[in-house]
Amino acid sequence: MVELLEAEYRRVWDRFYDEFKFQPSTRSFKWPAIKEPVASVTWSLAVLDDDPEDERLDRLVEVVEQGLTSCIGPSGTLLALDWQHTSYRFAPQDVGGPGRLAWPLSPYPDGDYYIYLSEDFRMGSFGHPWEESLCLFGQEFLNAASAEVEKLLGQPIRRSGRIVGTA
Repeated sequence: MVELLEAEYRRVWDRFYDEFKFQPSTRSFKWPAIKEPVASVTWSLAVLDDDPEDERLDRLVEVVEQGLTSCIGPSGTLLALDWQHTSYRFAPQDVGGPGRLAWPLSPYPDGDYYIYLSEDFRMGSFGHPWEESLCLFGQEFLNAASAEVEKLLGQPIRRSGRIVGTA
């Protein structure tokens, strides 16, 4: 795991702002804060408010981490972005588990935007702390993780940027 140095940090964030039309805001009329990709599903995290032992949260983290690891391949790396804070590049197969460093950040947005991205930005997760939502994107990643996430969080609130239940 390596911390992104200033020049790379700026390059990655500039690309993220550009490709995802990122507009951070605490105001609900500006949400979802990114242009959610065509292959994306977004869930509310509100159900986790009634999870006193954090069992569903722990399982959610596990599902997202396993899904990303399986999709990125044995030699791939991911970016872990924490808005306006230290961000990282890491190999998911080298973190987590006994005797290893923990994954940087979490898919659960604990007070800030937390983002996992493949190096080519084709898949990842976007945790929105004020909307209390989690967006997973990239068809391969959705195939690997969305069914289990739906069991944990319930029906999604958006698919491919469209509110569920609308045409």
